[in-house]
Amino acid sequence: MTRSLTPYHLIIQTLFALLAAAFMLPALAAPAQPFDEAAFRKAQQEGRTILVEVHADWCSACTRQKPILESLGKDKAFEKVVRFSVDFDKPGNALKQFRVASQATLLVFKGDREIARSTFDTNPDSIRAMLAKGI
Repeated sequence: MTRSLTPYHLIIQTLFALLAAAFMLPALAAPAQPFDEAAFRKAQQEGRTILVEVHADWCSACTRQKPILESLGKDKAFEKVVRFSVDFDKPGNALKQFRVASQATLLVFKGDREIARSTFDTNPDSIRAMLAKGI
């Protein structure tokens, strides 16, 4: 005997499928999380590839970098990259810690080693190549 699903069951089944898909999204596809020292150290200890994005809301280069980083987030090669965002205009130790003097700076780490750094780079190919160094 076969039983057809009721609309209620179809809705529940669809919701579970959507939830499962949401948990499978790549890490880079998610927006960069605000920089947190403990989370950064944890990612370093796990040997993860880390992208630190130093930005300012008023920065035109930062605005041009954003869609490039979002596009890379859809690339399977970068799905395990952990992203952190540092607001250039907010006081904190991150700018000193990373020795960053200007906004639109991107830093790539592999574990506890800084692998690459760029400032004001808005070229998709060079940003991709820089991030690939950490993979």
